[in-house]
Amino acid sequence: MSHRRLHILVALLCTGLWAGAIWLAHSNGYLRFLDRMESALTDARTLARGVKVPPDVVTIVAIDDNIVKLAGTYPLPRAEIAGIVEAIARLEPKVIAVDLLLIDKGPAEGDAALAKSFATRPTVLAAAAVFSDTIQPSAENDGPLAHLPKADRFLLPLPAFADHTEVGIANVATGQTGTPLSVPMLFRTHDRIELSFPLRVASVAIGEKLTIEPDRLKFGDRPIATASGYALPLSYFGPRQTIRTVSAANLIDGSIDKEAIAGRIIVLGATATGAGDFFPTPFDSLMPGVEIISTAITHLVAGDGLVRDRQVRIVEGIITILLPMLLVGLLAWRRNVMGLLTVSMILLAWALANTVAFAHGIWFDAATTMAAAVPPIVLFGTLQLWSGRRSAQHLAAQNKLLEQFHTPGLQEWLTRDPDFLLAPVRQNAAVVFVDLSGFTSLSETLDPDATRGLLQEFHALVDKEVTRCGGVITSFLGDGVMILFGLPEASADDAARAGQCSIALCVKIERWIAALPPQIAARIGFKIGAHFGPIIASRLGGRNHQHITATGDTVNVASRLMEVAAQHDVRLALSDTLRIAAESTGARLKTGSLAGPVEAQIRGRSGTLAVWLWHGEHPKMDQRTHPNAAE
Repeated sequence: MSHRRLHILVALLCTGLWAGAIWLAHSNGYLRFLDRMESALTDARTLARGVKVPPDVVTIVAIDDNIVKLAGTYPLPRAEIAGIVEAIARLEPKVIAVDLLLIDKGPAEGDAALAKSFATRPTVLAAAAVFSDTIQPSAENDGPLAHLPKADRFLLPLPAFADHTEVGIANVATGQTGTPLSVPMLFRTHDRIELSFPLRVASVAIGEKLTIEPDRLKFGDRPIATASGYALPLSYFGPRQTIRTVSAANLIDGSIDKEAIAGRIIVLGATATGAGDFFPTPFDSLMPGVEIISTAITHLVAGDGLVRDRQVRIVEGIITILLPMLLVGLLAWRRNVMGLLTVSMILLAWALANTVAFAHGIWFDAATTMAAAVPPIVLFGTLQLWSGRRSAQHLAAQNKLLEQFHTPGLQEWLTRDPDFLLAPVRQNAAVVFVDLSGFTSLSETLDPDATRGLLQEFHALVDKEVTRCGGVITSFLGDGVMILFGLPEASADDAARAGQCSIALCVKIERWIAALPPQIAARIGFKIGAHFGPIIASRLGGRNHQHITATGDTVNVASRLMEVAAQHDVRLALSDTLRIAAESTGARLKTGSLAGPVEAQIRGRSGTLAVWLWHGEHPKMDQRTHPNAAE
């Protein structure tokens, strides 16, 4: 055997051993960094697949902002929840799934009314598992149950409620990006096993006996496509409300058609702004938890979820080992452009096949295959591409470093000083917050493209004015902006430029709103808060993404001043501290357009703060004309 063939054989053997080790290590819970990569690749494949119409088996009854506004409080009183459940029951659903934790006692009358309402139709209540560790150890002697999520305890509904209902655990399993990738179907403590909330709901709805086998679950004779550890992979249908969703307020007032409820699985859960039960998903950065639970229920009932069972994982292991060996063999055989082109085509074919399989409900782990293939390919790459690859890596590293920061104006400074703000810096700075009022409710009625267009115009206007005044935008917070004057270096005129910028923004944003179509202009307003004082400037974030920002009481006060502006029905609340700092340098703000100072109470702080107020150029555009201005 020639030396060349021997080298190729050794290379193929090493590649196979490497790929097999990667697959085994990841399958046994190691190499957790691959989970983050797979989460991102799963999001990409989901977006490539696009929105799909869910099977019409579930209706979400949302405890949303409308019902909270009617009740006047959140969480809703038990009597209000009882009324919603009774209204659902009158329309004869198949099963009512209550995705609310009813673990604390309330007023006796309300609890009695709610318990009574549960007895009218088949009902399943949500419980929660409490974990002490993020990574759960497994007991080797537990057999197929070894990989079940092991909780310290279960938070179960009150016996008064649970006596009339079924109960299931409503926890979901999130990846390292925070996106729920699956829902465990079984949970355990040291002495008991509980079914998940979606599994319990589906079991009641289907009416078939649930069987737990060593490697799968079954409803009667129909197997459930679960992954390892009896976890149900999630395949998101689309953004929020892709699954049929009705407001509890509309249900109460009788404006919901019976066909939206009758004979269907009804999931009652919170989507109100203050509920806090939201998760990022590929289609929506804030998906209500009740819709994620409803997605899992739909998969179980309709059988349309992702398949990642034992057979799929075996095929995945074969591909993970053979693909890197094939690619390295091609590189070793043809170390030229033709070999690289062939490798590229095979990788593209694999990526397309993986994406198509995912779109048809078969989930092959892409990150593991990439981790198994990429190192050998890099090792056996042609020497002619080595220098070019290093140059590309250097440029990519520079770009990645700059992309960690949101403000382009800081990139030049960061290039000169890569350690800029690695150590926090305490200094005086001016902080300005700008926020559109009423935009949230307006965006509910606008086309998404029109909403994006409005935000783009608003951001461009603010960016242009802030750049002109020498400020730095640290972040665009949706329909709001945080602006700093004092970075990358503090200057004597920071307060003066911040004050001038705040007044200029008032004028230009007001004129921009006035130029919008009347039906839009009548529904939005804005408010600005500006303050000056000590801040801590630093980098925040993890290793893969960072941004420069400021923290401290000055930042909090500047943000709260927008509330002061809303309370006084004005556009701008500018602290007297900022005015004094500005005029100490000889600059003069346009105080003719400001009224004050007035003593204002800042939420969360003792004492008062002297504040100057700006009402606007046009009285007809004053915030009191906007019903949503205080949002």
